[in-house]
Amino acid sequence: MTVQDAMARRGVVTTEADGRQRLEFRRSWPDPVEDVWSALTEPDRMARWIGTYDGERGPGGTGTFTMTHEQEPAGEPMTVVECDPPRRLVVSWAGQDDWTVELDLWSEDGRTVLRFRQVFAADADVADFAAGWHWYLDKFDAEVGGRPAPRDWDAFAADVAPVYGRTPEA
Repeated sequence: MTVQDAMARRGVVTTEADGRQRLEFRRSWPDPVEDVWSALTEPDRMARWIGTYDGERGPGGTGTFTMTHEQEPAGEPMTVVECDPPRRLVVSWAGQDDWTVELDLWSEDGRTVLRFRQVFAADADVADFAAGWHWYLDKFDAEVGGRPAPRDWDAFAADVAPVYGRTPEA
């Protein structure tokens, strides 16, 4: 992966009116919204790019989410805050400083657009989270669009570190 390629897919951090930081990614594919939604929510497809969810899948549903591609996968409680197939999914989990992630899908110019948003505290160091979500969204892109999936986190992190203002680790 080139730095230019990573820059084109990087997350953007902006500041909310209350000082919190919003991380946002946008990705798009020529596939129908329903197919992209399927990759976000169907268990077999989720397992290939992010992990597993065991629990109720409708709004207000609770369960355990495990990011199985982490070095030390651990299940964490998750709540489905909103679920409006195939357009919007909002999930929240307590194990990561009460994270809430919003995923919106829509059609635009013959493509399906995904907007990923997460809001962090004003003093959070968002760069490391941004790099991590970048990795997972590249894995999602491989699931939906057939791009090569990043396999090795260390090599990927070294490639994207400059994109997020970090120096690659030796």
